[in-house]
Amino acid sequence: MSVKEKLEVPVMADLAARGEQPEFLFWVGCAGAFDDRYKRVTRAFARILNHLGTSYAVLGKEESCTGDPARRAGNEMLFQMQALQLIELFHAYDIKKIITICPHCYNIFKNEYPDLGGSFEVISYVDFLSDAIHDGTLQLNHEPFSRVKITYHDPCYLGRANGIYEPPRKILQTLSGEMIEMERNKQFALCCGAGGGQMFKEAEKGEKEVFIERTEEALKTNPTIIATACPFCMTMMTDGIKYKNKEEEIKNYDIAELIALALGN
Repeated sequence: MSVKEKLEVPVMADLAARGEQPEFLFWVGCAGAFDDRYKRVTRAFARILNHLGTSYAVLGKEESCTGDPARRAGNEMLFQMQALQLIELFHAYDIKKIITICPHCYNIFKNEYPDLGGSFEVISYVDFLSDAIHDGTLQLNHEPFSRVKITYHDPCYLGRANGIYEPPRKILQTLSGEMIEMERNKQFALCCGAGGGQMFKEAEKGEKEVFIERTEEALKTNPTIIATACPFCMTMMTDGIKYKNKEEEIKNYDIAELIALALGN
């Protein structure tokens, strides 16, 4: 039986039917549910939650889009319809805490849902993982990364939008002693090029696409791994690596995947 087949993820409706209330809702997000590459990140984080014995559940088939792409693209009516539907569902399950692996979902839950009556404790998975490492509940095997050079790309919706700069760095520094910063990092980091609804439209005219320039900055650090913490960033950086014909030498992994590897999963 494969690791994928062994993975068990609790579903909110099943727990509710048994009268059980998990501490956290694990919000998977559209990319985590439908994008083949990011499904691996979802599975990696679920394995970590199971490893930690975390009280959590997912919505499964009841989960729908947060409305973030609709709002970024200018369709405010669709955003509010999607958001209000989810807020009603969250209240029905008495959800108090939400962990999400998507910075776009994190940002809209934390900063925009309260305007519509949806106030929850929203936790980014990088904060959750960093805290678990710091308090000793998450013990990692450093051997797989002992001689691995890692650079980290700051997602806009984690970094500039919400000030989450140090937790992902602490995680990567724990994994590898060779974490190297790009020239533009933290609040000065360059966008991957797919935020603000750009993922769903054609590139605008210009001399160079943003994801290519950002990939070039990453390659200047001569990394073995480019670490990301966002599905859009993962897509753009992976495309950039392919565009530069470096996919045999350099890999793009999400932070959750790196931790899962350090746990032997």
